[in-house]
Amino acid sequence: MSGVSIDTFTVRVPLTLRRYGGRKLVIVPEGVPVRAKPTPDDTLLKALARAHRWKRMLESGQVASLNELSDAEKISPSYMTRIYRLTLLAPDIVETILDGRQPRTLQLADLMDDMPVEWHRQRERFGITAR
Repeated sequence: MSGVSIDTFTVRVPLTLRRYGGRKLVIVPEGVPVRAKPTPDDTLLKALARAHRWKRMLESGQVASLNELSDAEKISPSYMTRIYRLTLLAPDIVETILDGRQPRTLQLADLMDDMPVEWHRQRERFGITAR
């Protein structure tokens, strides 16, 4: 093909790949806008669903205590109690998680580790702004 010029160019995008909770995330430099499609975190969704199912079971009288429930579910009482605390999350935080708009770095372990009861402190700790 005579007379055809083929030019090449290189585009460099500063980014870092990191692992968070088994997922690979693209981390871009601060100040650079990122338009990522919100993606619900399956682990967080499953934990929220379990916590609220367990709460309904307790409230309905289906089980008498978390200890009885942990025996029935074959889960350690300590783990069950930490998951059950997710029922204390601020409603807007739950909505944010359900919509997949939570910070990409937020993991289930963050929610289970000494979570504040006050909703404003939860928002501060998990980096979620009230709507």
